[in-house]
Amino acid sequence: MAKRSVDKAKEAKKDEFYTQLEDINNELRHYRKHFRGKTVLCNCDDPRVSNFFTYFAYNFEFLGLKKLITTCYKNQDIELFSDNSAEKAVYLIYEGDKNGDHIPNAEEIGVHPLKGDGDFRSAECIELLKEADIIVTNPPFSLFREYVAQLIEYDKKFLIIGHQNALSYKEIFPLIQNNQMWLGYGFKGGAGHFISNYEDVATAGNHKEGMIRVSGVNWFTNLDMQKRHESIILYKSYKPEDYPKYENFDAINVNRTEEIPFDYNGVMGVPITFMDKYNPDQFRIIGLGIANLGLSIGVLPYKPEHKKYRKEVQRRGAVDGDLYMMKGEEVVVPYARILIQKK
Repeated sequence: MAKRSVDKAKEAKKDEFYTQLEDINNELRHYRKHFRGKTVLCNCDDPRVSNFFTYFAYNFEFLGLKKLITTCYKNQDIELFSDNSAEKAVYLIYEGDKNGDHIPNAEEIGVHPLKGDGDFRSAECIELLKEADIIVTNPPFSLFREYVAQLIEYDKKFLIIGHQNALSYKEIFPLIQNNQMWLGYGFKGGAGHFISNYEDVATAGNHKEGMIRVSGVNWFTNLDMQKRHESIILYKSYKPEDYPKYENFDAINVNRTEEIPFDYNGVMGVPITFMDKYNPDQFRIIGLGIANLGLSIGVLPYKPEHKKYRKEVQRRGAVDGDLYMMKGEEVVVPYARILIQKK
């Protein structure tokens, strides 16, 4: 993956990863019924070059939209990658075909100046947010927590792109647990290619000219969809030797979602990739077994001797609240585990 490039972007607080039209279409096709008669807002895009604007403008009548609003952040140039140096921004409004050619024409698109810089947190952009029914965009990864908090505060339906690591954020996981947000259908292979001016260091087989490959990206939404109601087919039976118990919480460890035992009714720790197949009618989420989120649900702190072994022998971090197991004298800490139980 192009991890070094992504890290550089995070450090610089730059998130100019433009979404491909193909990826937008592949995801949006699952939610068409939700858009009829609705106002859509894309508030983290330059509307004149954004593929989100292109998708909704060209499918306006097909989706039965009421209105499309898109805003940009401090960019009044047509350049795909600007330096965001302009002090003011614009927003566009499109209300459908007027001349019968079924093509969004310049005279049909209203261009309006914003008083400020177009930041989604500004008062004038919040007014546009209030007008919208559904928000669809690729927000800055560095502001993902704040962006989602705003959507929840204003009780908006949404379909947005984020990194799967956000599942473990203390601000995001409770929304997942309480069924206020869930994962969409996602990107092929769990990775997306985004139009970007950052150097891509992906392997030759995954490299695409003018793009950066980002692993672990997904769609986050609160729009209902068929996948959310499809149960995981469980085929493996429980054997104690296959499912070790945690040392600091009464639950078994499951390394892969497909290995969840069909005949075990206790609490299980599963990888965060489980959320791709999560059906709230089949399982309930107990919590997340890391750090403070783990402590809040009863995960015990490290035993002193185990913490000492972890730090001095294994030379690794030992954060209280993380789930861990014992393999003989060895401390085994799996990657973040979501604790679940069958209903």
